[in-house]
Amino acid sequence: MAKNTSKSYRNQVMYSIFVRNYSEEGTFGAVRKDLDRIQALGVDMIWLMPIHPIGEKARKGSLGSPYAIRDYRAVNPEFGTLEDFKRLVDDIHTHGMKCIIDVVYNHTAPDSWLAEHHPEWFFHKKDGSFGNRVGDWTDIIDLDYSQKGLWDYQIETLKMWAQIVDGFRCDVAPLIPLDFWLKARAEVETVRPGCFWLAESVEPGFILLNRARGMTALSDSELYQAFDLCYDYDLLDTYLDCMSGKAPLSEYAAAISRQEAIYPDNYVKLRYLENHDRPRAAHLIPDARALRNWTAFSYFQKGLTMLYAGQEVQSSHTPSLFDKDTVQWNWSRDISPLLRTLAQIKRDPIFTDSTYTVQSRPGDLLVAVHSRGDRKMAGIFSARGQAALVNVDLPNGIYPNLITGEPIEVRDGLVPSTGEPIILKIAE
Repeated sequence: MAKNTSKSYRNQVMYSIFVRNYSEEGTFGAVRKDLDRIQALGVDMIWLMPIHPIGEKARKGSLGSPYAIRDYRAVNPEFGTLEDFKRLVDDIHTHGMKCIIDVVYNHTAPDSWLAEHHPEWFFHKKDGSFGNRVGDWTDIIDLDYSQKGLWDYQIETLKMWAQIVDGFRCDVAPLIPLDFWLKARAEVETVRPGCFWLAESVEPGFILLNRARGMTALSDSELYQAFDLCYDYDLLDTYLDCMSGKAPLSEYAAAISRQEAIYPDNYVKLRYLENHDRPRAAHLIPDARALRNWTAFSYFQKGLTMLYAGQEVQSSHTPSLFDKDTVQWNWSRDISPLLRTLAQIKRDPIFTDSTYTVQSRPGDLLVAVHSRGDRKMAGIFSARGQAALVNVDLPNGIYPNLITGEPIEVRDGLVPSTGEPIILKIAE
């Protein structure tokens, strides 16, 4: 784990935006207009997906992927100017939030500035042409981190942006050498003390596949030496198996609890129900009550909670990365009041530093508990949104459900659940 990673990240909420599809305008200015609403959700940090110009060669779709970058040191003119971007970041700061941007350092577009000016910094196939080592990424070419000149250029670029933004989300971070990330973090710290670092860590299967290809493929335990946060893709396959009925919910609960033992004491996981690479939560969980439970659980988990723009209106359509595909803002399905309440609950100090356990109960129920001294925060979540009598290890008493305010009675280790999420604060 990065030595100076603060456990306070576990009390925070991140909001992810793809500028192109966030609004019909698809500009920095349009995001600025919505900052009051975003802040009101209880958001601490906005993550802007790649803001840079997109390559034209080998584009996917009509506009290309933002992850096929042409120039790391410029902004996409479709979004606005550099001054427009700086105004957006300034306004984010004025609203009391931080701003991080995407860092896509494994690869560039085939027609990137770097490919033109420093072809020696790229991976080349046996015939000498540019190439990439992950076959379905046909719109990009891989960089070669055996070239130390590349390290200097990339770190100088990070230091340039760190004068404006508060941190970075690093795309497929495991495919880049750990020593590079360690050096980058140390040097950026001289420009932006306390810079925030989020690694897009990957699924265990993807790590093993790339290691078999002879590639660098870092585990979460390695990434945590340089990064403050990792994705929870280490749980993804188990989660999907449980959602599809291939595995019992107990396997997912056990995998979450296991993180407490295998990661450092100050580990922070990025917790989310959806992101730009995955189906929308409302698509995977069409039942509204079940979705409320999973949403509450994502906030209750130990880690920083992320929302993907549109999640607050339960949008079920995942916008395309390659075309203009504006978020479907259906305000008749707005759950912003619930998200505001959950963000307020997440501020409780017990979420900062606790012992965390998750167990399953019959009827597809999850019982999660944060413990610290004589205090507990207990959550009861119905994966299917169904009523049940739930067995819990909590003292008798009547406690308010922090989500709704209604009284919940614990009697002889049993709690009646209507199928709605329950969060109880208990001091013994």
